[in-house]
Amino acid sequence: MAKKKQIKVTLFRSPLGAQPKHRECVRGLGLKRMHQSVVLEDTPSVRGMARKVNYMVRVEEV
Repeated sequence: MAKKKQIKVTLFRSPLGAQPKHRECVRGLGLKRMHQSVVLEDTPSVRGMARKVNYMVRVEEV
């Protein structure tokens, strides 16, 4: 069985003052506070949310 690809998403900029839909994307990625990192499965929906808020998050391949 092949290992699923994963990405690490880190919040480096505060979502305060961002558009409400962008704040929802940050929450949808599982990020609650600054400099928090989460490891997520690399799917098109997760990539899309990370791309939408690319000015607030850093994405690394794990």
